[in-house]
Amino acid sequence: MLRLRQVMIDSVPGADTSTDWQAESLSTLEARLAEPDGDSGDFAAFVVDHPERPGALAALVAGTLEYRIGRAANPHGRVGYVFSVATDPDARRRGYARACMEALLDWFRERGAAHVDLNASAEAEPLYAGLGFVRKPDPSMRLRL
Repeated sequence: MLRLRQVMIDSVPGADTSTDWQAESLSTLEARLAEPDGDSGDFAAFVVDHPERPGALAALVAGTLEYRIGRAANPHGRVGYVFSVATDPDARRRGYARACMEALLDWFRERGAAHVDLNASAEAEPLYAGLGFVRKPDPSMRLRL
């Protein structure tokens, strides 16, 4: 999973493409994946095994279910966020990312998410548009801590 996460990071212009973070991240990822996934589970990852390389993954999609105070369009405040979508370069154009995205979207629906947000690269935008995502004006700001 970390290898495919790096594939996604490497595709983002201006991203820090260092791999030094992976060893430290592994134990946290393993712990999150080991958590029971009841209705309160807030993290999910869906993968497709690589058909030509046993033990390797061809595609990865990961997301979180977040709570925000409710509003008219979302009284329960549940929002899905897709933060990592990656397909091994030699396994692209086979529908793997779409299958993983559909599974994640079903997971969000089962948990009552009112909508799902993601950041789309130009290359991936057709996939997301085909699933019903639309561009939105983004007034986001960020503070690094």
